[in-house]
Amino acid sequence: MTVLPALQAELAAATDRLLATAASLSDTDIAAPSLLPGWTRGHVLAHLAGNARSHLNLLTWARTGTKTPQYSSYEARATEIAAHATRPAARLLAELGEEAARLATAIRDLPEDRWSAPVEAMRPPPHPAWYILVRRLREVGLHHVDLDAGHTPADWPASFVRRELHDCLACWPYDRSTISEVIIKEGTRTIAEWHNLGTGPGVTGAPADMLAWLTGRSDGKGVSLLPVGQSLPPRPGPADLPDPPPWQTMPAPADLPMTPPKDYS
Repeated sequence: MTVLPALQAELAAATDRLLATAASLSDTDIAAPSLLPGWTRGHVLAHLAGNARSHLNLLTWARTGTKTPQYSSYEARATEIAAHATRPAARLLAELGEEAARLATAIRDLPEDRWSAPVEAMRPPPHPAWYILVRRLREVGLHHVDLDAGHTPADWPASFVRRELHDCLACWPYDRSTISEVIIKEGTRTIAEWHNLGTGPGVTGAPADMLAWLTGRSDGKGVSLLPVGQSLPPRPGPADLPDPPPWQTMPAPADLPMTPPKDYS
């Protein structure tokens, strides 16, 4: 048994939650600002539909072995999002649901041996096809929060938080880091320690709070500052926190196993 069934089930559940939120939005809601600067909620939903189509392209690449770029260009991607963002709420919901269903079908039907096929996002490094599921889950989970429609980082499943924290560290921008260490706690228990991350202070917080801050989905609520290099009682945050380091400098870790692993978190 590989991680694929668990990722597929998690993606199906995350998509259902996203569609339920989208179904609750009126045309007025859709036109309101999202948490992403310059984007309305309509932009976010248009992007999520287009992102599902883009992952279909990568699955086609994996299935056929013929290079099929995720997007034709960054410019074409931005133009499509802008054009679709002003559509009525019902149309955006229908499009998102249709594209998510097409993606789910393509995932279900991909031959087992093609999950190890190499594909690539709009920038390196290449990654195995099984990681498409992780990338789509990331898009759905983070952008659901960006809708600012009731779904918050506290609603992220623990499996999503663990996996995304793992990949934050795996893709850490050491040369551009604003912090030196991360201490992740559940209550009073330390569950992870990341050291030698770069220059700057150390920070500590619960898993979902830390992920929200590192991905730019919070101002640091629940994350506190530590003296540099020392896991001592924290000073109050988020006022004293630096800006988080650049997030997602790579679309995937560079050392992923080509064969789907038994677990990934």
